Parts: sequence; C-alpha cells; structure tokens
Amino acid sequence: MQKQQRVVIDHVSPQINGGELSIKRVVGQLVNISADILADGHDLLAASILYKHQNEKKWSEVRMAPGHNDDWFGAIKVEKQGVYNYKIEAWVDYALNWQYGIGRKIADNQHVNSELEEGVLYLKSVRKKANETEKSYLKKLIDLFVNEHAYDEAVREAVGDKLKLIFEKYPEKFLANTSEQFPVYVDRKKALFSTWYEFFPRSSSKKEGEHGTFKECIPLLDRVAEMGFDTLYFPPVHPIGEVNRKGKNNTTTAEEGDVGSCWGIGSRQGGHKDIHPDLGTLDDFKDLIKKAKEFDIEIAMDYALQAAPDHPWVKDHPSWFKWRPDGTVQYAENPPKKYQDILPIYFESEDFKGLWKECLDVLNFWIDCGIKIFRVDNPHTKPFYFWNWIINEVKKNHPDIIFLAEAFTRPKVMQELAKQGYSQSYTYFTWRDNKHELISYVEELTKTEQSEYMRPNFWPNTPDINPFHLQGANESKHIQRYVLAATLSSNIGIYGPVFEQMLSQALPGKEEYLNSEKFQIQHYDWTAENWLIKLISGINKARKECEALQQTNNIRFCHIDNDQLIAFYKWNDEKTSEVLVVISLDHHHAQRGTVQLPIQDLGISGNEQLKIRDILPDIEYTWNGEWNFVELHPNMPFHIFEIIK
Repeated sequence: MQKQQRVVIDHVSPQINGGELSIKRVVGQLVNISADILADGHDLLAASILYKHQNEKKWSEVRMAPGHNDDWFGAIKVEKQGVYNYKIEAWVDYALNWQYGIGRKIADNQHVNSELEEGVLYLKSVRKKANETEKSYLKKLIDLFVNEHAYDEAVREAVGDKLKLIFEKYPEKFLANTSEQFPVYVDRKKALFSTWYEFFPRSSSKKEGEHGTFKECIPLLDRVAEMGFDTLYFPPVHPIGEVNRKGKNNTTTAEEGDVGSCWGIGSRQGGHKDIHPDLGTLDDFKDLIKKAKEFDIEIAMDYALQAAPDHPWVKDHPSWFKWRPDGTVQYAENPPKKYQDILPIYFESEDFKGLWKECLDVLNFWIDCGIKIFRVDNPHTKPFYFWNWIINEVKKNHPDIIFLAEAFTRPKVMQELAKQGYSQSYTYFTWRDNKHELISYVEELTKTEQSEYMRPNFWPNTPDINPFHLQGANESKHIQRYVLAATLSSNIGIYGPVFEQMLSQALPGKEEYLNSEKFQIQHYDWTAENWLIKLISGINKARKECEALQQTNNIRFCHIDNDQLIAFYKWNDEKTSEVLVVISLDHHHAQRGTVQLPIQDLGISGNEQLKIRDILPDIEYTWNGEWNFVELHPNMPFHIFEIIK
C-alpha cells in the first residue's frame, strides 16, 4: 500500500544524473544545496539536509531555510577526503504551525485559551526529547498554559523565540518525506588549486645534443620552485618504440640518432612499468620524486594507454589489439593527427578484464613509487565507464590521487570525462583570446552545472598546441596569457621553458612547434632570466597568498568601458579573501578605462572609500565611489588588487 505523504521534494541540486555520479569538492569546501519543497494547504514546512561521510554510521543534520517560491536552501561543509552522501528530509511541522497560528490570533486580539491547551500536547511531546534545563522550562510552560490567571505571561511565552528554538531543535517529523541520496566526492585541496610546469626530462642536459637524465633534472627543481610551481609534469618516461619511430618534425622515417616520440611507449627495453634507460634507473626516478618534495613540488606522470608496435603487450597479449586480415594493426589517429608509431588499445577485447587489470596495475606500480598525480593522454579515445571503474578503484586505497584529463575534444565528451571521476580537465582556454570569448567561456564553466563537477586547468600552451596568437608574440602577450590563466582558473599549467622563453617558432599554417620537442631533444639555457619569468614568479606568489585565487567558481565580471580591458572580482567562500583583477588584452598599446566596482558584493555604498593593495608591486591605494579609473601598459598589462577591509 502507498505510504501516506504530503510533502513533495523536487529539483534537488547539486547532483548529477539523479545521484548516479558524484559532484566534486575539496576538503573544507561548502556544498550549497537547494530543492523545491512544498505541500498542499497552508501548513508550515520544515526541512533538513542529512549527510555523512562514507566511514560514518550516523547522519549529521543541518536545517534548511525557505526562499520566496517554495525553494529551500542550506549548506554543508565537507571536512574529510572520500565520499559523502547527502539527502533532504522534509515534513509538516505541526508544533511550529501551532505557534504560528496562535501568534496570528493573538495579534488579532483573539482570546486563545483553547489554543494554549492544544499547545500543551506539543510541549509534552517535545519535553520527552529535551535536556534537563529545557524540561524545567517546558514544565513551567505547561503549568502556565492551563492557568487562566497567568494568561498574559502564557501568550508571551507561547510566541517567544525561546520556545521556537526548542521546537526547531526537537522536531516531530510527522509524515516526513526523504529524497534520494546524492554523492559528493571530496579530494585534497590540490585538486582545486595547483600550478603545473611541464618539461621534457630528456632535454635537461647542460650539454647540447646529449640526452638528459633524472639526475640532471634535480638541479632544475630549484628554478621550478622559484617560479612558484608546485607540480612538475613529465611527458612519458618509458622506453620508446623502435618500430615505426618518428623522426624530427613528425616525419615518418627516423634517421640514425632520432629519439622518437615519448608517447610511442614500449620496446624490447620494456613497457609502461619501465624507465627509459637513457633517463636513468627506477631508483633515480624515485630519488627525483623525493628531492622534489623538499621543494614542495609533486612529480606528475603521463598515463598514456597506447603501445608502440614493439611494446611487450603486443606479443604477450595480442587480443588487446585489433588485427586486420593482413596481420597488421591500424595505427592510432586523432584527426587530423596521425600516429604511425602507436597502436591503439582494443578496449572491446574479449580479454577486457585482463586488460583493465593491467591498466590498473600500471597505476598502482607508479603510485607505490611515490606518484600521486597523473596527466592522462587522450582519455576521450577510451571508454567512459572504464575511466569510472579505474579511477574509483584507485581512490578506494589512494584518495590523494589526482587525475588530469587531457582531452581537447567535443564539449560534452570533456564534460562526461569529468563526470566519470577526473579531478581536473584541460579546457578551451588555450584558444579563447578576446574579451567576449573569455567571459562567455568562464561563465559557462562557473555558472552552469559544470561548476559542480568539472575543475578547469588553464594551459596557455602545450607541446601539442602552439596557438596562433602566441606564434611570434611579444613578451606582453605572454604576460597577458599567463595572468589570464592564473587568475581566472585556480588550476594552471605551462609547457616550458618554451613558454617563458617565448620560443614560439611554428610549422607554417599550423598550431604546432617547428622542431617540436615531442620528436627530438632540445637544449635550453636554464639560467635565462627575463621580465616574463619575474612576473610569473610574482603572479604565482600572489596565488599562494590570496585564497580568492585558489578557487575558480566565485567570480563576477565587472563592467569596464573598454573592450580591450577585462575586469573581475573573486572571493573565497568565507569572503576573508577578495581580489579585483584588471587585465589589458592589448599587448601593443596602453589602454585606459573606468571599472565599475561590484559594490553590493563588496558590502559598500556607492560613495564609500575602498582600500586596495596592488599585489605587484605592493602599493596601497584608496578608491572612491563605484567607478574608478585604471590605465595599463604593455610592459605591465595587469593589476591584481587585494581588497583590504
């Protein structure tokens, strides 16, 4: 028989697919929860959020507050890593209904003796749950409510806040209705705030033409740390295939001495659990991981599920590849790119369980070596449900692990990967260059459902992408792109030292680097200094100082009367950290404009003074009123103003 219910709970948010998949938070963040809650008639309703961590048995409870149109709101704070579940419980609150009703009648000068006697029933019921002090108070009220000579005192107490608080503390949830449960996955803070630097370890040698090693990477850690990066990402460090090896500039024929693409993984020297011998030994790699920790840097590895034709998997597990009638395997493609040196994994293999297990074993092997961050190559070319399985399997035992999805593909595919469990996601920022594009894209990421599950990581460049707007660009353009990425997104990365040394020579008509490091060793002057490097260091320092820049979603774009200037306000959840950022999008000329302060968000009046500190170069100002003038020049095309209250 149908359970009797009156209260409807609808449109619970945030959630994904009715609770099938988890929304995302990091430790210490709020989850702002809303729902439509309504019932027939005019009775007062009450609602709570019930929530608990996966390791807890008892549900915690926090009350919700009503809005203006049967919408209710509340928030919970997640304090531990792992999975939380929340649900909403709602009921008709007859005790509060009684108090509300008697208050209306008293205000209308009606005599309420009968209503006071009715109230005794609610007092007796709640008295069973109360503590000793509250029980004493409730006993006093029971006596008052039936004493005709204490009528004036009784009606004052009947509508008082003290009684209301007791009713709210010990509700009788008659005919309560409960929503479905909705999961929240909570990561460590680095999933939300990280600053990545990528370089090829094989290009770390001080001697031109020589293959770099892990030992030669160790002296570079100090430079990476001085620039303010906390994550050092290496492209694949495994043996590289010799069959169909690529030559310089992606030619299909390798000459003698060509090192090949490090994404063509596997050879007679080993596969995904092995180290390229020219880089050093596994112990050398572990030593590098330990040394990096001394600089508060984590090493991120590339996780690329593909194989060179001479990878051991091809011989040992031929069913993991799709063979054509002539005995060959179609090489990998990501149109328009072709990878003749790579065989794609056949995820529809009859031995998919063995394949999945090996893929998991690879991750666990490197996790045991000390790796906690993986950048995943082309995840959109593998099944979504495979990623859901493997990420959940890893996080069961290793909740600290972070997965970055490198998928520059269709929007819904990128979003689905995030839904299936990826901690961070590459984005289209790399190509968003003008004011309209930037605002529209950031609003999409932060003001839609995507904000609940997709954590963007903004990269101005990658080894695969030399964007047209950086090809031959001056230093001001590079500064502009870095500060945009670093202030709009809490996760950022660059491919260096190509970016900070502005080495942007391209293949004609393509967004690809000439003499790409993907296919050859490069030699860099790792001691080079310039204004861009100095500003990168300063911007990264500001990110570490200002919590407002350590999150992405709390952002409001400000009106400014110049399309070559973009301005926005950011804040942390507690509003203990607030910044106003203004950036010039013109890397050739000075730009001026008047920015409109978000005075309501700042909690000031339109003619009130506001104290601000320009973080670079650490100068304090006082702004007056809602509109204020700014001027930016190409050599310093931004302001990061910390708001002082």
